[in-house]
Amino acid sequence: MVALKRVLGDALGHFNSDDGWSMASHLAITALMALFPFLIFATALASFLGAHAFSDTAVHIVFDTWPEQIAEPISRQVQRVLTVQRGDFLTYGVLAAFFFASNGIEALRVALNRAYRVTETRGFVYRRIQSLVFVLIATLGFFAISVLLVAAPIVVHVAARHLDWIQPYLGTITLWRFVIASVVIVLGLIAVHFWLPAGRRRFVDIVPGILFTLIGWIAGSSIFAAYLERFSSYFVTYAGLASIMIAIVFLYIVSVIFIMGGELNAAIRRYLEARARIIG
Repeated sequence: MVALKRVLGDALGHFNSDDGWSMASHLAITALMALFPFLIFATALASFLGAHAFSDTAVHIVFDTWPEQIAEPISRQVQRVLTVQRGDFLTYGVLAAFFFASNGIEALRVALNRAYRVTETRGFVYRRIQSLVFVLIATLGFFAISVLLVAAPIVVHVAARHLDWIQPYLGTITLWRFVIASVVIVLGLIAVHFWLPAGRRRFVDIVPGILFTLIGWIAGSSIFAAYLERFSSYFVTYAGLASIMIAIVFLYIVSVIFIMGGELNAAIRRYLEARARIIG
């Protein structure tokens, strides 16, 4: 209990003293601004590669882990944006979307550098290229998942003809989409905690923060969804802007949880290092 109090006190204290609440606002707004460019770029690249049904898969991957009250209006608007014809892939607009999507990765980097209490020493060009690679890898990952989801019904149909026990699971495509989206989130958290901040970390060093983020995501989403269902007056206050305001508040909650995950990892590492010095 003493160790837990020290770690949590260190994490919360550093979060407050290092403008964690303001950083969460910056991260939430940047994430929302990067979301549309990323999906536009990803859809354009997927169409160029022949995956014309990619937009539906991408929307599901991004929004299936959001509460329905938040995801439904936003995903509907995103779907409209992604179905607009934009011509060839290599256009200035799509390339600009590629660049602006990387701004979301840079916001994650800044937030984690502060949380891990490290000073960035890598050059601007290196960091920007790394962010663009992150966007490209995420796009190709979504593309691979899109292909798998298209091929899955064929595989399941063939399997059902030979395996009777698989019949009860044929109607659970929504569950599988949720599972896939959850796996994408976990892999994304591992990647950003491991490679984005300056310095080096072991896998075991980032596990507590990732678990905290996942549990906090579920708890925060559930509480905010319950609030929207029972007490919210967003639609009365903001009218047509309500869905955007709800998305911003939700992303702010998630950003606070995400930054606290990094703070928790840093606090645990500081505690263990201090304890090792005392014992040694």
